[in-house]
Amino acid sequence: METLLAIITAVCNKIQIVSDLFWDFPTNFEWYSNIPVLGNFSLAIILLMGSGIYFSIRLRFIQVRMFKHGINVLKNTQAKTGISPLASFFLSTAMRVGPGNILGVTGAVSVGGPGALLWMWISAFFGMATAFVESTLSQIFKEKKDDEYIGGMAFYGRRLLKNSAIVGSILSIMYIIYALLCFPAQGFNTVSAIGQIAGIVVNTELPTTHPVYWIGFVVIIIATIAVSFGGTKKISKVTDVLVPVMAIIYVLTVIVLVLINFTRIPWFFYSVFTEAFKPEAVFGGAFGVALMQGVKRGLMSNEAGQGTITMPAAASDAAHPCDQGCVQAIGVFLDTIVICTLTGFVVIMGRAWLTDSADAWFEMGKLPKFLASVEELTPGTDFNSVVTLLISFCFGLFAFTCLLGFMSFSEICANRISRSKVFINVIRILDIFVICFGMLTSIVGMDLGALWDLSDFANILIAYCNIPLLYIGFKYVKRAQLQFEEFSGMPFTSKVAGIDVPVWDQKAKGSDE
Repeated sequence: METLLAIITAVCNKIQIVSDLFWDFPTNFEWYSNIPVLGNFSLAIILLMGSGIYFSIRLRFIQVRMFKHGINVLKNTQAKTGISPLASFFLSTAMRVGPGNILGVTGAVSVGGPGALLWMWISAFFGMATAFVESTLSQIFKEKKDDEYIGGMAFYGRRLLKNSAIVGSILSIMYIIYALLCFPAQGFNTVSAIGQIAGIVVNTELPTTHPVYWIGFVVIIIATIAVSFGGTKKISKVTDVLVPVMAIIYVLTVIVLVLINFTRIPWFFYSVFTEAFKPEAVFGGAFGVALMQGVKRGLMSNEAGQGTITMPAAASDAAHPCDQGCVQAIGVFLDTIVICTLTGFVVIMGRAWLTDSADAWFEMGKLPKFLASVEELTPGTDFNSVVTLLISFCFGLFAFTCLLGFMSFSEICANRISRSKVFINVIRILDIFVICFGMLTSIVGMDLGALWDLSDFANILIAYCNIPLLYIGFKYVKRAQLQFEEFSGMPFTSKVAGIDVPVWDQKAKGSDE
């Protein structure tokens, strides 16, 4: 196990060099970095932020105009085929709202300063338009399999690139590999959260070899197998329950922390807005550092532009492709503007970097940093134990629902390659094996920090593949949007789209009968 982990760590460290090149290029060249203003923006930032701005303008800021409509669509809990828009929203939220909502924000603030949060907000606002485009595109080109809808980046990628089966398979394989790289860390987080919760209950730090960890390992694997082999519909039934629970508990817990520290709220906003452009030297002291951290962690959190949330968007039995686009835009809002902001409140209002133990705070891992900030907001009180317990519980649920989301999306991509039940089961078994590896590394006390660095590379690589597809397919999204807003109530068909969309033609015939 140790030899295997050492090999994985060494590989991750090498790939991290490439990841930094992808994220930083061309700011890592002096001639470019010396250009006023522009020199602070890497190609990745320009691509992600620029695409969001472009789509926002072309769609006349649909993320604002149709926000209320998206809320109304979520009231639809019925589906003749596939899953309902609400179930699709919960399934995608299971993926978006993960440990990154705590670890990512904490990491962004600890490296880029409080100002990184402002750039997360800005990237999320424009990312809502990007999410609308990719989710609408996934609805337009979705396919029907038995009593379910399947689709997403691999599906619309194939249709947009001359219906190339090779393109569809390559994009599907890329996502499956991406998920496999993320599974160990999520398995690690899930079983670690169980041990931490048990330690809080008995008021003693438990060793990772304690029976509680092994019991947690067995329970998680059994639950994962039971759910995953039931397909997307069964996974969505579980996320329908878990997502609201974890979101409500986390939001209410942090709101209570904010309320009991309400005198710090003005300072919170002051530090976010002032340090967005000139962070303190302790955080790197450069505008580009805050900007990069905010956009990078914002992308990892809400996943707008990556194409990874397009699978649950396609699974929805929406009345019109744009309906699900509006819903997924709300998903970005919930993830970043609401949940990540609440995490930012704790980390920034805790002001742990301004205390006597600031040096120790900077040396801590991401989760301990967050919990140390919680302690600063509830010093010397029993309430601190309650808050820590609730946050650890949510952290575990965040990781577990991410596991389910990755498994569901991997299965959808596997269907793009082959619809053979044997092949699908092989992918499921491979997923579970990698999850087991992640949990076992936690139990034997190893660190998987290098895999979090690897996820940076996976995120930007898949975004580089997806965003060009969004530009290629934008004309179809625009046609759908114009018909949606100008001729509300009329069915979406191949004639409207300007390309063959069999699912929507069949749906229109069914509504006419």
